[in-house]
Parts: sequence; structure tokens; C-alpha cells
Amino acid sequence: MIEHHVRVHPSADRLPREDQLAWKLAAVATGTEELDADSAGMAVNRVIDNASVAVASLLRRPVAVARAQATAHPGASPGASVFGTRTRVSPEWAAWANGTAVRELDFHDTYLAADYSHPGDNVPPLLAVAQHTGRTGADLLRAAVAAYEIHVALVKGICLHAHRIDHVAHLSAATACGLGALLRLPTETVYQAVQQAVHTTTATRQSRKGEISSWKAYAPAFAGKAAIEAVDRAMRGESSPSPIYEGEDGFLAWMLDGPDADYTVLLPEPGEPRRAILDTYAKEHSAEYQAQAIIDLARRLREKTGPLQRVRSIVLHTSHHTHHVIGSGANDPQKYDPTASRETLDHSVPYIFAVALEDGTWHHTRSYAPERAQRPETVELWRKISTVEDPEWTRRYHDPDPQRRAFGGRAVLTLDDGSVIEDELAVADAHPAGARPFDRPAYAAKFRTLTEGIVTPGDQDRFLGTAEHLAELRAPDLDGLFPAVDPHTVAAYDARLPKGLF
Repeated sequence: MIEHHVRVHPSADRLPREDQLAWKLAAVATGTEELDADSAGMAVNRVIDNASVAVASLLRRPVAVARAQATAHPGASPGASVFGTRTRVSPEWAAWANGTAVRELDFHDTYLAADYSHPGDNVPPLLAVAQHTGRTGADLLRAAVAAYEIHVALVKGICLHAHRIDHVAHLSAATACGLGALLRLPTETVYQAVQQAVHTTTATRQSRKGEISSWKAYAPAFAGKAAIEAVDRAMRGESSPSPIYEGEDGFLAWMLDGPDADYTVLLPEPGEPRRAILDTYAKEHSAEYQAQAIIDLARRLREKTGPLQRVRSIVLHTSHHTHHVIGSGANDPQKYDPTASRETLDHSVPYIFAVALEDGTWHHTRSYAPERAQRPETVELWRKISTVEDPEWTRRYHDPDPQRRAFGGRAVLTLDDGSVIEDELAVADAHPAGARPFDRPAYAAKFRTLTEGIVTPGDQDRFLGTAEHLAELRAPDLDGLFPAVDPHTVAAYDARLPKGLF
């Protein structure tokens, strides 16, 4: 790997393009050629995973709204498919609808380092453009691996959260790079697209604070849509704000660490295998990633606690990120509100721990149902749970060795007689270093579980067969990456939505 030091430069420096981070990212993307076999196999897993959660979310309101907006913009030929319909639309609108469907349940992949990310959010815009432009399955895999490489590098090197900037700013850059790899564009074109994408998708983290709205699902879809539009514009020969990262009025200087900003971004050397996708991890549970190990810990603790009415208090000792983002350290009253939105509840580790401790399981729908959240005994237990930052868990969260990095915590339960029960779990069971790392059969099982009753067993088999042979697919065969669902059921749900402008 090569260390790239990124800092703010005054305009008088006239920083050469080749020395700018956006150019270096673009060069990695356009230099992505023969793929590492393990990386390509993991990219197939993530295509399966995305379809699983997209289909499971089709009858959720934010997804239906995004779908309605997309299908109101037909006309591009050949266009790209929209999950749940037989409609093809312009690829940026397909990315909007499908990106929202993938993100809605908070149930696809994650990567955590200096910042947060869901690298699977890159796939919907890549797939949409691949369909529209007649690319092959091998092209799509190359694009996905390139996008993951860029996304992971940015998340490792540049923290957005510390400045309350939403993590989709890194996503848009990665997607623009993935599109460049997909289309085999010149580095200059991808460089301009990256700069526009970052410039237009920088937003605050209020979307993930307080009363979290449905925009949490739309935000990555917006980034994907913006990246497609940026690439289209750059392909037409237009330039973008430059240098977007290093400029004295740019991203680092005014959104992040200021004029003295200095970051190190690690990128692969020319010809070095692109393996960053292997550092990312799947979700077994539909919740914020930092809650994955906490759910597994709660399930394990059920055998030790006895009647939960005896619990006086529960303290979760965990990392800075977990405490301040989904724990009591966020100082959000909504994280203890039984009437809070699903989006808020899946960012409340006290709620998640309470339900997992009571039920011994986690379900993407039932665990968030209003009647479940408002159950009196659950509310009572929930409000006995708090989090504290433990410096050791924070250190482990940032350990440079991916095999030793930890995203869990230690639970201390105090009972009514003063006795204490303790247990801890470093990583989720499904994590690559966990008790049951996700493999291809696990991804297939997740797909079958989430699409049960929506996709017939025969169509489930057809989809999985298509995905597992993605590297050999010709352009028309990419249509098989959209599992067949009953369009009448989807249309009947959509018909009940309020109308918009179109």
C-alpha cells in the first residue's frame, strides 16, 4: 500500500492534479483490472445480500415513495430495472429507488474504522448503470471491487463523524470511482466526477440524530444518484470544483479539521490486488452494526439472568462510537421513547439490548413493531439500560489489526439482591473473526428467509443461480439479479400513497 498524505493547500500552490486525492482515487479505480478471486466472490455475496434486504423492504413506505418517484421518470432506453416492478427507468432514478430499498432495513454490509460506512450502498448505482450501458457481470464485479477499495480507504483515513458530517460523502466518491471502473473511463473523467460527487453530497449528521427520519434510507440513494449524474456530466467534458479535498475553501478546510488538516489515506499500488472488500462485514441482524455483537451478547446472557423483573440496572461498557452514536451518550431522549420511529429504534442500543434479552432473537420487522416497542415490561427494562465509554473498548474499536478490532462491549447486570452478572463479546457471531462467519450458504439462507412469501422458491433458485455465476453473465442476463415478485401486490400498496408532483 502507498501512504498518501492529504492536507490543505492555499490556492497559490496550484497543487498539480496528480498530487490531489481525488486524482489518486480515480487512478486506483481506473487501474482496477484482473480481480482477486476472493474479492470477486465476496462481491457476489454482497449482490445477493443487497437483493435480500431490498425485496424484504418493498412494502415499506420510504421504499414505495422512492419507487413511485423513480417510475414517474421513464423514457431512458434501455434503462435500468426497479426492484418490485417490471419498469425500466433512467439509471440515476433506478439507483434512487433501489438504493433506498437496500438501505431501508439497515440490514446490509458495514465497515467501521475512522468513520462509518455501508459499502453495499455502492452496488445499486453500479448495477443500474451496468444494465443501462450493456455491461457484463465481470464488468459489474470489477466496478464493485473498485468502489469498495476506495470506500474502505476513505473510511480508514478520514473521519467525518467527528465534525458531524454524514458518511455518504465518502460513499459518493467511491461510487463515482466504481462507475469509472465499470465504464473504463479515463482517469481525468473520473477525477472530475469524484469532485462533483463529494461537493454535492456533503451534509450534516442531523439525518442520524434525535428523531431520525426516513431520510436515513434515502441519503445513500441520493449519493448514488448524484454520482451517476456527476459521471454523466464529466463524460460530457465538464469540470468540477478543484481541488475538492485540499483546496483552501474545500472539504478538509471547512467541513473537517480546518486549514491545518492532515490525513493519511492508504491506497493500493499499481497492480496490487484490490482486497478491501474482504475487510467489510455482513449483518445477521437488522440494526446498526455496533449493535450486532450486543444482540448476540444479549442472546447469550439470557441463560444467566433468570427472571428479568429482578434486573435493577444494566450498564453496557463500550466504545466511544457506540456510546455516543447509539447509546445513552448521544443524549437523545428519543432513544428511550416507545413511540420513536423504527429509524430511531435501530439506533438505540438500550432498546435493542432489552428486546434481544427478552426475546432471545431479532427480527427485521417484529422487533420494531409499535406494539413490541410499547410493551410495558420492555419499556421498564429498557429504561434501566445505559452505556458508558470504556477507553479499552475504544482502543479495540480502532485497533489497526482487523483481526483484533472489536465492536462489541461488556454488559454488567445488577440484580435486585445486589448480585452482578457480567459477560462480554468483542465481535458479532457473523463477523469474519466471529463464532459463525458469514459464508455463501449463510448469504443464500438470509436471502431465502427475507424473501419467503414474496419470491417463490423456484424464483429464489433462479436468482441465486444467476448471482453465483455473475462473472460469466452477458449484459442481458443482469436482469436476473432482480428477483421476480408479484407486481400487483407492490402496485396495490403503491396506489395507497399520497401523490407528489409527477
